[in-house]
Amino acid sequence: MACRVPRLAHPTANLIDPMNATANVLVRHPSEFKPWVETCGLIRPLIAASDEAAAEVHHLEITNAKLHYHERTDEIYYVIGGQGRMRLDDREVELKEGSVVYVPRGVKHRAWGDLKVLVVCIPRGVLDDVHELE
Repeated sequence: MACRVPRLAHPTANLIDPMNATANVLVRHPSEFKPWVETCGLIRPLIAASDEAAAEVHHLEITNAKLHYHERTDEIYYVIGGQGRMRLDDREVELKEGSVVYVPRGVKHRAWGDLKVLVVCIPRGVLDDVHELE
């Protein structure tokens, strides 16, 4: 016979954790958004900071991004079309459809070529955390 130990609530269980907050379900398509020019190129924020999800998701068309970094935001780039290159601090990598790149906060980066990418930004708020170097 198994002995069951009752689970005690964690002392911070009632505090709101933005990484675990429940947001509304969102279904979006890039055609629903008019793009504008941002540091990386043409951006369409599919899931924006104002949606209060745990992360942001941006659809980007990149030809010649400016060198920049983020103090508080990590990014995951997923190339959905095209090809190009990316600088990550002093390293340069090739990008093609299907490539995934994790860019931790603080890493100076830029991409160029003919790229269509989805960028997942964690935590949300990346557009207020862009520090251009060029």
